[in-house]
Amino acid sequence: MEVTVQEAKTQLSRLLRRVEAGESVMIRRGREPVAMLVKAPAEPGLRRIWGDLEGSLGPEFDDLPDGFDSYT
Repeated sequence: MEVTVQEAKTQLSRLLRRVEAGESVMIRRGREPVAMLVKAPAEPGLRRIWGDLEGSLGPEFDDLPDGFDSYT
């Protein structure tokens, strides 16, 4: 997709939604391309899901602690 600088300024939120969906947007001044709007890479080191953690839960995980019987 290509837009002018003016269109990019007035429709930035809409363009960002399209970029988040996987599109790239060429921004041009007149006929000259000046910038490309693309999705930023994910930050390294941040966990996106819990399933990739090492280890497992013990068999006592679902046991209620003392004093919580009245809540069940």
